[in-house]
Amino acid sequence: MTWPTSAKELARIGKTIVADSAGAFTGSSVAFGELALTAQAPRIVQALTMLRDVHGFQQLVELCGVDYPERERRFDVVYLLLSLTRNLRLRVTIQTDEDTAVPSVTSVYPNADWSEREAFDMYGVFFEGHPDLRRILTDYGFHGHPLRKDFPMTGYVEVRYDDELKRVVYEPVKSVEWRNWDFLSPWEGAERGFAPIPGDEKARVEDKRGRKP
Repeated sequence: MTWPTSAKELARIGKTIVADSAGAFTGSSVAFGELALTAQAPRIVQALTMLRDVHGFQQLVELCGVDYPERERRFDVVYLLLSLTRNLRLRVTIQTDEDTAVPSVTSVYPNADWSEREAFDMYGVFFEGHPDLRRILTDYGFHGHPLRKDFPMTGYVEVRYDDELKRVVYEPVKSVEWRNWDFLSPWEGAERGFAPIPGDEKARVEDKRGRKP
């Protein structure tokens, strides 16, 4: 049986890693029972190699992006690592912007290949040295990056099949005017000022004739 590592011990491990990194890591903290490190983006390959070879974090569990549009370097790239031998999880975070590429860590953790492609597709983060950096979730002709916080919920374009052209076409999204939708049960009738419920036309005609709707 293993027991959770105490916050005091996690803080000690974090300080040791930062001290031994020769500046690759810039700080450490403990949050939600896990150790978190901040690193310099240009030295992320060196930092993760040290965590794998020296400190026993054998697995990259996940790599993802986070968007903070108000910051100058708006993106965080987060690496979630696992040490099976030490029973520890570790989070490493670096910052970048829309134009600065982050070194790919596929040489350290080969499974970062797909995760880096996903971060590129969803956020537009570039990874220098990636063997095949292209979209992985959206279509090849897709415009924009869906998980950016300034990306419109409806997107920029819509895709449909054109029967006349016999091919898939991309068209700008057409705005839809807001309407007063009525979400009441049709058995209770519609309130005044709301769009009529389908089928109420007959009820209104019968009501004018003096019959019960």
